[in-house]
Amino acid sequence: MDLKTACPNKLMDAQTAISNIKNGSRVFIGTGCGEPQHLIRTMVEDLSMQDIMVYQMLSWTFSNYVDDPKFLRRFSLKLFFISSSMRKAAFEGKIDYIPTYLSQIPRYFANRRIGLDVALIQVSPPDKHGYCSLGVSIDITLAGMQNAKMVIAQVNPRMPRTSGDSFVHIDDIDYLVQHEEPLVEALPSIKNSETASRIGFYVNQLVDDGATLQIGFGHLPFAILQNLMDKKDLGIHTQLITDGFLPLFEKKVITNRKKTLLPGRVVASLCMGSEKLYRYVDNNPMFYFRSSAFVNDPTVIARNDNLISISSALEVDLTGQVCSDSMGYMFYSGIGDQVDFLRGSAMSKGGFSVIALPSTAQNGTVSRIVPHLSEGAGVATTRGDVNFVVTEYGIAELSGKSIYQRVMELAQIAHPKFREELIDLAKTRHYIFSDQLPPSQDDLIFLEGYKNRLTLKNGKTVEFRPLLPSDEFAYRNFFYSLQEKTIYFRFFYKMKLFSHEVVQEQWANVDYRKNMSMIGQVRIGGHQEIVAIGSYAEESDIIAEVAFVVREDFQGMGISSYLLADLERIAKENNFKAFSATVLRENTAMIHVFKKRYPNAKTTVSGGSDVTIHMDFGDMAASGDSTAQKPDNGRQCDGAPIPDADA
Repeated sequence: MDLKTACPNKLMDAQTAISNIKNGSRVFIGTGCGEPQHLIRTMVEDLSMQDIMVYQMLSWTFSNYVDDPKFLRRFSLKLFFISSSMRKAAFEGKIDYIPTYLSQIPRYFANRRIGLDVALIQVSPPDKHGYCSLGVSIDITLAGMQNAKMVIAQVNPRMPRTSGDSFVHIDDIDYLVQHEEPLVEALPSIKNSETASRIGFYVNQLVDDGATLQIGFGHLPFAILQNLMDKKDLGIHTQLITDGFLPLFEKKVITNRKKTLLPGRVVASLCMGSEKLYRYVDNNPMFYFRSSAFVNDPTVIARNDNLISISSALEVDLTGQVCSDSMGYMFYSGIGDQVDFLRGSAMSKGGFSVIALPSTAQNGTVSRIVPHLSEGAGVATTRGDVNFVVTEYGIAELSGKSIYQRVMELAQIAHPKFREELIDLAKTRHYIFSDQLPPSQDDLIFLEGYKNRLTLKNGKTVEFRPLLPSDEFAYRNFFYSLQEKTIYFRFFYKMKLFSHEVVQEQWANVDYRKNMSMIGQVRIGGHQEIVAIGSYAEESDIIAEVAFVVREDFQGMGISSYLLADLERIAKENNFKAFSATVLRENTAMIHVFKKRYPNAKTTVSGGSDVTIHMDFGDMAASGDSTAQKPDNGRQCDGAPIPDADA
């Protein structure tokens, strides 16, 4: 459509259009990379503009002016989120931050809680029907222009045309300014790539094929996305599309096939990145851009089954409170979409949230897992909203956990050099037992090589991993779920109590090398329960004593045989040559497990009711059993022959 022919009275240069703004006006500016740079510069450079109050979500162009005292006397900036380019100005008190949930901002415009006189937006050229597109910035921009008394639009042919709620008719625009210029490009800075990659590795373990994701902007979300390349049929319902998604689109990792809300479509609200990304979304029907009132509505988010929200934080305290928008008294970013998506994911069938952050800040001198939030820090996310917390040292699951359990989970994923201090401070606050042992101060990334999965004949999957200090409650629940006979076979007496002191005594000996305990967990009703434990303990430099216990309803499925093979693999890596085991004579099932794997095992019968079995690892190799081969970490392991016998 030719604007000169269709609406000549609306078409004008920027100076003329801006001159219609009265002093004292409340001016809304389009968001982030979609902001109308030419209109902003023209407004600032018009010295007749005085006492202008500006509302914006993400601001870039104004960062060029905030150090000018004359600008600050003429313009008052009120931002719903503090971008990296405006952070210094926020620290210096040159801008005003409005803390609010992103989903609520359109409502504030509509009910005039935040009144708007003017909206400055950027659009694509109109089609033959007169419809322009808001392109990469729908979010709160649509509501801003709909509720402003006057709308001035910069018409930029470089603005992509996007589908969804992005279309605006020229009849709804008061003044049109044609001006071509590149859109703002926003790419995350690359920081500690190794730390980010390790966090991405752990997040990968939480994301199943077919899940629908929400993820934010920054170097950490970018790294997390790169660690999801092995997934299949992921879906997207997120506030923001970035360049981090492009490889997943190109490799068909993201297909949106399994989505329950708007299948086949990427649902988003804005787009920030490079020119390559803008060209990718241009006229691409896969993308469905909607207002933040829709995309960020927790009840809408919840309509996506298996919705996983992945967001970041500045610090997390030992009870699970999250600060994401301030560093002490200094505002750093904003509440944004975090709470909306945390609550939406909690209501999603099969959904959950992940808070991801490096374990330290300031070059490793400060822990981000803290006894309490910094003085002045805002609680953006309450302890009741948090599910998983991930650092480069592992995964903490907090949902449904007590303060004691949360302390242990979070101390476990803190940087090793801060773990003991965190435990000591937690003791002074009576969060945990006074005799609680701290988590290992080693970097336990090597334990990832010990994780594995086994699919049973009944279709259930058992996930195996090393026992951790945070497993105390689950370990005790496992013990008390066992029948008296099973306990007797394992401990050789009718053990009645499995107290905190007993668990501490066992945990004190676990070093993951010379002394190891592996647990097998099965997902039941949305949570995991321990169904098996296998352990070995150093007997001599080359011999370790091995023992197992399997819950009755999972016996006879090959779990002990599998654990025996797995523990042998780990024991070999730690220079052991043989296992020994003391077994009650009547425990024929366990004896059969040992004899099956080690047919030449030597049995010594004592005068009592038990026998001692000595098993050389070389005997297993001679038997031709390949079960002890190192499995594919974290993947299903049905290929190895699993004996049927079990204890």
